[in-house]
Amino acid sequence: MSQIGKTQAPQRSVNLRPLPAIIFSSRWLQLPLYLGLIVAQGIYVVQFLKELWHLVLHVTTFSEQQIMLVVLGLIDVVMISNLLMMVIVGGYETFVSRLRLQNHPDQPEWLDHVNASVLKIKLAMAIIGISSIHLLRTFIEAGNIGSGEESSYTMTGVILQTVIHTVFILSAIGIAYIDRLSHHTVEKSA
Repeated sequence: MSQIGKTQAPQRSVNLRPLPAIIFSSRWLQLPLYLGLIVAQGIYVVQFLKELWHLVLHVTTFSEQQIMLVVLGLIDVVMISNLLMMVIVGGYETFVSRLRLQNHPDQPEWLDHVNASVLKIKLAMAIIGISSIHLLRTFIEAGNIGSGEESSYTMTGVILQTVIHTVFILSAIGIAYIDRLSHHTVEKSA
């Protein structure tokens, strides 16, 4: 958005015909969804504090590997919380209504240029980060794999998680590539 657009006063509401007005107003049906995600984020805060307290209580009895697994769990909760914030703030700003945070000292930098395309790429990158944490956790726990049928199932799980993680990466690359192609097409037609 240009500086001129940021400093202008909000425009008056435009009178729409009834059907377009209903369709346009239906975007507010997403508000309960975003409020529900805020509640879910509160649940993740409780989960984080519970896991942190568990770590503090067992700091002298846990092995280094157990501490690492709990810390990876804490990082996972933080990354999921970051993903929730991107969806809540970015989704609301993109699909429901402007937040009008201009000149607010705490406004996230990425919010200045958020749109559906940017949001998709950011979400894909966050999902890859979360998947990476889960995969790292699985690799650490894979060191404890014993022998027998259970071991085979666990190795299959490790392989499947690796394949899924790879698919996430390829999907993010595909989304970014398509976004880049669409921007080049728009620039050439302008």
